[in-house]
Amino acid sequence: MEKRFPLREHGEQLWTREKAKEIRPQLQAMLQELNAGETLVIDVRGVEVFDYSFANELFAKTLLNLPVDYPGRFLLVENLTTYTRENLEKTLESVGLAMIERKGRKLHLLGKLHSADQMTFDAIARAKGPVTATELSNQLDVNLTAMNERLSKLARMGLVRREKGTSPAGREQYLYAVLA
Repeated sequence: MEKRFPLREHGEQLWTREKAKEIRPQLQAMLQELNAGETLVIDVRGVEVFDYSFANELFAKTLLNLPVDYPGRFLLVENLTTYTRENLEKTLESVGLAMIERKGRKLHLLGKLHSADQMTFDAIARAKGPVTATELSNQLDVNLTAMNERLSKLARMGLVRREKGTSPAGREQYLYAVLA
């Protein structure tokens, strides 16, 4: 399930940390209502610009608390303008965070990520369903230990879904997927 948070309801030009502090509790309340595995979409359509302070307070602080306060829930952003994307990207990079941007049907990561993590995310996004570390390791020609480290990092950051499954041999294994 997916819920939407229309940021435009709070203005076309969103400036200052104080403005974001007014909005963040509403965002947190919507995240609280979600069940594990569900997604909250921050829809930026109609917002011309927001500044670094606003992005830091609303996006970065929410993302920092997402894995602890809202485990298993996903947060993504869509309909960014050139200006909002630039400020959000710089904010996320400065605090070592990343988040998912959806453009149409495509998912992309914004923020601070190693290119290997981006490649891993992209491979999962292209898959027709959940994939294993072994499958990704073979596909990307990366040793299994390195792939497991990448996948653990992406899961900890709330960028991929990690679920327990069973291998053909009957052993427990993890399956990885991005949002539907």
